Amino acid sequence: MNGQRTAAADPYFPANGDPRYRVHRYELALEYRPGPNRLAGTARISAIAGRAPLTEFALDLADFKVGRIQVNGRAPHYTHRSGKLRLRPVKPLPAGAAFTVEVQWAGNPKPVRSPWGGLGWEELTDGALVASQPVGAPSWYPCNDRPADKASYHISVNTPSAYAVVAGGRLLTRTTRASTTTWVYEQSAPTSSYLVGLSIGLYQTVLLGDPGLDGVPQSAYVPAHLLARFSRDFARQPAMMRLFEELFGPYPFGEYAVVVADEELDVPVEAQGLSLFGANHVDGVRGSERLIAHELAHQWFGNSVTIADWRHIWLNEGLAKYAEWLWSERSGGHTAHERAAVAHRVLASRAQDLKLADPGRKLMFDDRLYERGGLTVHAVRCALGDTAFFRMLRDWTAAHRHGVVTTAAFTAHVARYADAPVDELFAAWLYEPALPPLPAPPIPARPAHPPTNGGHRV
Repeated sequence: MNGQRTAAADPYFPANGDPRYRVHRYELALEYRPGPNRLAGTARISAIAGRAPLTEFALDLADFKVGRIQVNGRAPHYTHRSGKLRLRPVKPLPAGAAFTVEVQWAGNPKPVRSPWGGLGWEELTDGALVASQPVGAPSWYPCNDRPADKASYHISVNTPSAYAVVAGGRLLTRTTRASTTTWVYEQSAPTSSYLVGLSIGLYQTVLLGDPGLDGVPQSAYVPAHLLARFSRDFARQPAMMRLFEELFGPYPFGEYAVVVADEELDVPVEAQGLSLFGANHVDGVRGSERLIAHELAHQWFGNSVTIADWRHIWLNEGLAKYAEWLWSERSGGHTAHERAAVAHRVLASRAQDLKLADPGRKLMFDDRLYERGGLTVHAVRCALGDTAFFRMLRDWTAAHRHGVVTTAAFTAHVARYADAPVDELFAAWLYEPALPPLPAPPIPARPAHPPTNGGHRV
């Protein structure tokens, strides 16, 4: 099932994306000027038609001025309104045919409106960042905005030389000419449009951990005045990386970067190979360490193993929430079961109207989804026992590396590691709104081994 794709519209956002084709590569060349918040771009999109000929198709793109457009080198008929760029090629595209689309656009990027406020491109006091989950990607580039349509990315950004540009992936080149610098990044792993991260700001670069010891290159981009606090708050991230590779399998990308914006953010945001934090998440006393673990865990759960549509968001958030509890357990804090017990008491006091496996658009980011998702993973661990549970997780991330999954795929996968049927467990936790009882604690597979000495185990 690795790499499987769904061919249906997303039930929560049916207006976003076009299931009639899939993209396998985006090449984006951008120019951005922070002062006037001016963005100009050219996209070359390589795609493949689906099972039926394409007489027309659509890209998602916010309210920019659109310039030249070509499909296979010829100008199509098109309309652009309500965030949809609808294209009619000169000749229909045969079923299964590869084709290319080139789009030029320019304007003042701004977040797209959503039930959760503005999403996507956000102008900062001095710079910009992108936080697109779930439907903000069209705020800055034309895309097939659906989580199941994963593609590789080549991103070039030209901006004044005082600014650093950070994107998910490998930095290929950084070229300065006169007063501007062009940063070129390559993300070769399949990436959903909402997970394409970008940050432009006045940052200092910090290397985390020992590349020879830790394996995965880890870097950070931090405002100079926050460096002292950052160095304490993120000191244990290399230890998290080692633990999560032990528990979840090899880190699925080539590198990992974190950005601390010089502004407050409501919550951190994961992107592929990149996580974005606000200045309020850096306090010098590790007050947001659980969030550091949460965003790192999303690289496995959500970014590499991606949900087919937004009904399954608990797979992203429940597994990342449980990673917080596992980090606490393995780093000398409260055990996962103690964390689960607290979450259970909180949920028991709140409304029982959330169906985890299909929460509906209104509740897909409800705090209860995160906590109940973590509790569901804990219930699976208690049912399987530690040895089978962690083998199940490692096999899950391996089997679906860079692929697309559903809740049904996960429950079927878990069942293969269980000594007894798990149908009733999943029926209660995933499909009934009433909160099931807290399960009995698991038997640990091994003693906890808290990392010390700044994150290195001794």
